[in-house]
Amino acid sequence: MTNLPIILVVDDEKQSQEALRRVLADEFQVLTASTAAEAEGLLEQEMVHAILCDQRMPGIQGVDFLKTVRARWPDPVRMIISGYSEAEDIIAGVNEAGIYQYITKPWEPMELVRTLHGALRLYQLQREHAQASLDLKVSPALLEKAIARKTGALRRQHHFDGIIHAAASPLAEVLEMGRRVSAFDISVLITGESGTGKELLARAIHYNSPRGGKPFVVENCGALPDQLLESELFGCKKGAFTGAYEDRIGLFEQANGGTIFLDEIGETSPAFQVKLLRVLQEGEIRPLGARLTRRVDVRVIAATNRNLEDEVRDKHFRRDLFYRLAAFPIHLPPLRERPVDIPLLAERLLADTARSFGRPHLAFSPEAMTMLAGYDWPGNVRELQNEIQRMVALADSPHLGPDLISPRIRARACPARRALADDGQPRSLKDQVETLEAAILAESLARHRGNISRVADETGLSRVGLRAKLRRYGIERAE
Repeated sequence: MTNLPIILVVDDEKQSQEALRRVLADEFQVLTASTAAEAEGLLEQEMVHAILCDQRMPGIQGVDFLKTVRARWPDPVRMIISGYSEAEDIIAGVNEAGIYQYITKPWEPMELVRTLHGALRLYQLQREHAQASLDLKVSPALLEKAIARKTGALRRQHHFDGIIHAAASPLAEVLEMGRRVSAFDISVLITGESGTGKELLARAIHYNSPRGGKPFVVENCGALPDQLLESELFGCKKGAFTGAYEDRIGLFEQANGGTIFLDEIGETSPAFQVKLLRVLQEGEIRPLGARLTRRVDVRVIAATNRNLEDEVRDKHFRRDLFYRLAAFPIHLPPLRERPVDIPLLAERLLADTARSFGRPHLAFSPEAMTMLAGYDWPGNVRELQNEIQRMVALADSPHLGPDLISPRIRARACPARRALADDGQPRSLKDQVETLEAAILAESLARHRGNISRVADETGLSRVGLRAKLRRYGIERAE
């Protein structure tokens, strides 16, 4: 536990503290404080990596507390949790307090965890930058080698082959499109339902592109009001608005030479869309309060769970901006359209969850896996991950059976749901049986770590017959 990053939650409500602790405890060491004084005491004793602070606390606002923290403890990454009604108060102090992210209530657990991981990456980059500055004074060659090693590690970590899928999955064609476009410096628009892995694909495109050694910067455009979003993306000059106590470099400038990922771009207002369009057309940004523009060289990858063509038709999204962003559109299919991927994803998520929970050697029963593969997963991979975490928490033995699956999923999970094709027409019995057979074989192969002999014994097939079916269903890669 001591090796986990330390997150300090500052909130006067015990219920809010516990809610945050439950969400974060699997991946972080969580400290809690009910007052500013209690939080300062913990900061004196512990090396905190990030601070989550509520805006409304007795005697002091969260922004004012974080101003004090920045002066005394500049290293931890600071974030505010608040409601939309307090946005103006937070904007007024965001620069002076050095706030990394403004998180609105009600917060979404997976989004909060993802934001914290981004904050910790920033924390690590800040420390590496400080160390690199020292290295540069000693040896420029040493710094160059360190940067090359870091870039190589990121490219291996975010390679397209690391995105889990079966060879016969519709996702295979999508990833091939991502691989091809990564080499060309054009804008990409990734569409798909929430939880399908849009940011994962964006990272793979960036780190396998010629810009892979440069910054990759992320902003969730749907989480911020216009003025704060402009300040985050374009920067601001001291005095540009109330609370702008210093110049702030925007994310476009931070990403210069690299890539910026604009998530939930469909949530932006028409007024902001005009300003973003100018940046894409001219390659220039104008920080809030500045008279002169600045040139930036940034590749833009945008993502949305909305149908932007419908939004354009309904005049909710600018047509000219849509065409600027969608130079190369990529659609990520939902999990229900690629059931052959479910066993492989479930096995990987189970391994990750078991490791983080300290419960290795867990395995799904064939019945449980068949039930998981027979559910629609409207929440996509995030919902599947939540369900597996629940199963692991409830398990009394290494064997995860169907009894651990949520009743709502057991009630709706049925192989017969595959009876309709994507066009709504009935599928043949042969097609339905083959879909189920492919899912069972992929699950068995993943569970036995590619051991053909064990899978053949379990399924009652000969090795030759099993290999033929794996080739037929395009599952060779799992092997």
